Parts: sequence; structure tokens; C-alpha cells
Amino acid sequence: MILSIGAAVALDGAASAQNSAGSAALDASLRGAVERKDVPGVVALVTDRERVLYRSAFGVADVATGRPLAAEAIFRIASMTKPVTSVALMQLVEQGRLGLDDPAEKYLPELAGLKVFESFDTATGAYQLRPASRSPTVRHILTHTSGLAYPFTSTIWRDFKPRAGETYPFGGPLLFDPGERWHYSTSTDVCGKLVEVISGQKLENYFRQHIFAPLKMEDTAYNVPEAKGPRLVAQQQRAGERMDGAVELQKPQLGLTIASPIGGGGLASTADDYGRFVRMLLNGGELDGARVLKTETVALMGQNHIGAVSVPALKSVLPRSADFTFIADGRDKWGLGFLITADQVQGKRSPGSLSWGGINNTFFWIDPARGIAGVIMMQYLPFADAKALAVYDTFERGAYQLVTPER
Repeated sequence: MILSIGAAVALDGAASAQNSAGSAALDASLRGAVERKDVPGVVALVTDRERVLYRSAFGVADVATGRPLAAEAIFRIASMTKPVTSVALMQLVEQGRLGLDDPAEKYLPELAGLKVFESFDTATGAYQLRPASRSPTVRHILTHTSGLAYPFTSTIWRDFKPRAGETYPFGGPLLFDPGERWHYSTSTDVCGKLVEVISGQKLENYFRQHIFAPLKMEDTAYNVPEAKGPRLVAQQQRAGERMDGAVELQKPQLGLTIASPIGGGGLASTADDYGRFVRMLLNGGELDGARVLKTETVALMGQNHIGAVSVPALKSVLPRSADFTFIADGRDKWGLGFLITADQVQGKRSPGSLSWGGINNTFFWIDPARGIAGVIMMQYLPFADAKALAVYDTFERGAYQLVTPER
């Protein structure tokens, strides 16, 4: 069963015809991807600063049962939690409760005295550490230049086994001195801890009070209420040790609750809710009369904060993720919570656009120059799967056809 739900758009005349034709083309592209079994299901939404321009759902929410995927489906958005955490932390920066160039250890003493890998023997796992040359700042933490990593983005972290008595609250020793390089990491977990320590609230409570309630993101939370459980999309993955087969259910399935919410992932949300979040950012921090951030703070978040450092297209070292081929290797930059697009690719987002995604192949982008944003949600591993990225590319190109059809 293939389900399509389109959002009505208040346009008339030529604009209405343009949007209708663009929506039909987008529908055909996404429906085709499902019919070819490129992906099991997809929900997609396009918004400008004023309204939703497109909203549709195709395919199934569960490959085992064939349960239809609805536009209101709830997805585990994983690292699309990171921009929410970054917004929360920037609210506290706005209030003067911490500064971007403060050492993070000022608020989190466990970050004092960090060590950096001086050597790591891949054959034996033996390693040598040295003291970090500087302490990571709040800015380093927000920009993934802290020196931290993830096991799926680093062979050292993947294979690292700490010696007895060593503890690493955010996963392991640093790969490099803070500020020297960009490396995707648990840094946003640190941001989440900073929010909790400085606000005095648990992360989910803070998010609900200061972001989700004002933006009317009623279906976004770490813990999915039992009544909404039937709307949750099943966790799925490609079969085989290398995750290169047909899509099947993950076993076991995650429950409805997250025992210990972290800043780097774990939220569940809908395309509608995340569409409201990106529309708030498109509007400089405000949506429907509710202001979440100052306009100048949103502008600051969208600026390059890594200087001459650039974002590499990282190679994955675990099957749960493919390589980061969606990054313009060595050209893209990073703001305070977002990847910043460097290149203009014909038919796609503008340079300066902000974006990121979640490991289950959920993605978003925000194009302030064109006043448009997109959210696309799938729910299977591996991250950056070639077919998922192809659907994302097709969707993005179709989104721009909604607002600027080819002449």
C-alpha cells in the first residue's frame, strides 16, 4: 500500500498551477522510489517562511507487517536531536549564563585534564596519551572541534579499550587538541550536559518548556507516550553483516522510552514538528508569535565558527553507517550546530544553507537565502545509504522546482 497525503497551499492562478505540477512530480519521484523498493517508506515536507508547501508519505512503517506509513508517523530522529540541543544551549548563551569561549570545564569539572592520543597500535590496542594543549571551549563543543569522536567515525575509538582505572565520561581520549580539526563526535552530548547543569533541568523538561511547547511541537520527545506507540515507525536495517541486503526489522526493537536522554540523539519526532522547528529558524528564531531565539543568535549560529578548518567527508568504520559522501569534502564548514553548505549545485540548496541528519536516514536543510527548508524522514540503517541519499537528492531538487520551475 502506498499512501500520499498532500498539504493544501494557499496559492492561486499560475502559482497554484506551478505548485500543483511540482507537487505531482515530487509525488511521482518519491512513490517511484518506494515501488522500486529503494526505500521502504518516506515522509517528506517542504516549507517556506509562511507555510507548508508540500507534505506527503509513501510506503510502509514496518517492512514485516506492511503497516502503511502516514504523514503523522513518529520517527526516531537520532542526531537531528543535535540542532535542538544546540538551540537550547544558545538560549543560555543569549541569557549570559555561559560564553562561547568559556572553557567547558568551568561548568563540567569532568572535562578538566583531558588527554590526547599520542599513539595507538592498531594491532595490539596499546596506546600512549599526553595532556591536551588547551581545554575545549563551549564553541569547540558546539562545532565538533573538541577532539572527541564516535566509534563509527574513528578506528581508534572503535578499537580503544581503556586501562583499568581510566574513565572517559564522553567516550574516550581526544583524537587531537581542541580546535585543530573537525571530527563528528559525542560533543553534542557535552552540550546536553551543559544545558542540564546550567539550567538545573533535565534535558527533556528543558526542551519541552523552552522549545517544544512554544513551537507547538506536540509529538517530539525522548519518551513516546504509550497512546502514540502505534504511530512509531519500526526500526529497520539492511540485512547482512555489512548491512547491504534487503531492509528488514532490527532485533530487538527499541522501546518507547529512553532511560538516559542525551544531547546528541534520542528524540522522536514527526516531519510536521521538525518542519515547525526549521521554519522557526527560517524566521530568525520566531514562529507564530513565539520567539525561541533572538534573530542575531540565529544569524550567529549560521556563520562559520571553525575558521580555516574544514569539514571532511568522513569514512565510516562500522557497518551501521556508510561514508559521509553528502559532505563537500574539505569545503563545507560548521556553524553552531549545523553543517554549512559551501558549493552551489544547480537545482539544489544555496551556499550558506544549514543542514544535518540522523543515523536512521532522517535529514533536513534550511536555505535562508531562498527562504525554504525541507525535512525528509526514512527509518533504516545504514546511515547515508546510497539509495536513501538518492531519494534525498531527488526530494531536494523537487522542492526547488516547487518554488522555481525550470524555464
